Amino acid sequence: MPRPSSHALFPGTFDPPTLGHVDLVRRAHALFGRVTVALARNPDKHALCTLDERTELWRRILTPLPGTAVVALSGLVVEGCRELGCDVIVRGVRSGTDFDYEVQMARSNRAMLPSVDTVLLSPDPLYAHISSTLVRQIALLGGDLRPFVPREVQEFLAARLAAGRAST
Repeated sequence: MPRPSSHALFPGTFDPPTLGHVDLVRRAHALFGRVTVALARNPDKHALCTLDERTELWRRILTPLPGTAVVALSGLVVEGCRELGCDVIVRGVRSGTDFDYEVQMARSNRAMLPSVDTVLLSPDPLYAHISSTLVRQIALLGGDLRPFVPREVQEFLAARLAAGRAST
């Protein structure tokens, strides 16, 4: 049964945020009442957007949704839960591969912080094929991003890529 007074943490790199990510935040908000998007740095990924840029994009995207916040996460997800008072971790799963990985992470997080549960949400079928990796590839090749990302991200990436082309 949903706990509308819970505080959910939705962690990820979100480089860039997609319509699928936004869908999951809205659904988690409906389930738990409060959602904090926790942005992580991943040194193994080639980032398109800086942490500050992703933070600003999420703030713009979430403006119409009270009860949401955005923070940068520098350590373990469970430490972020402790610091922010979150009692739920929300993760999206698009495939069996995602599910296997997320179950492993959920078990590890629960071993470190037993008071926090992980809830896995399957994306709306409209967004199940979207990944940030796909969006980065489409953006870098000049494709139409409208079916994949919020307007704020479209505008940011269009300006970023136009500036990059102008400087070459």
